[in-house]
Amino acid sequence: MEKELLHLTPFPHSDNGSYNPSYLSINLPALIENMKHEKTWKKGKLSSMILMKTPKKKVVLTLVPEGTEISSFQVNDSATFQIAEGKLVFYFEDEYVNLNRNEILTINKKIDYSLYAIVDTAFLLTLISGN
Repeated sequence: MEKELLHLTPFPHSDNGSYNPSYLSINLPALIENMKHEKTWKKGKLSSMILMKTPKKKVVLTLVPEGTEISSFQVNDSATFQIAEGKLVFYFEDEYVNLNRNEILTINKKIDYSLYAIVDTAFLLTLISGN
């Protein structure tokens, strides 16, 4: 029997449209492989999937093709990047951080940054907001 990609228990939905399972189990390698067969990824474009969303927290699985650069501004109280596969370089004002598979980077202040995918990369992005 094939293992499920996502296992959510129970399935509560709030009135504000958020989705907050009390239990979330993810077969991350299988989910990433499944996303690599989608049209967006096959066209060489960024692909993402929201795994969890509440008013204060969002978890997103993102696949970034090699050579992609993304410029952003940290607007949440915290953003955490966990590399599932691949390698990213994060650029801040005067410094940079290389992030490899199984490494985590947390940004805890509102700053400009950019990231660059050295190779095809999959990462979990967790955004936390106090508002």
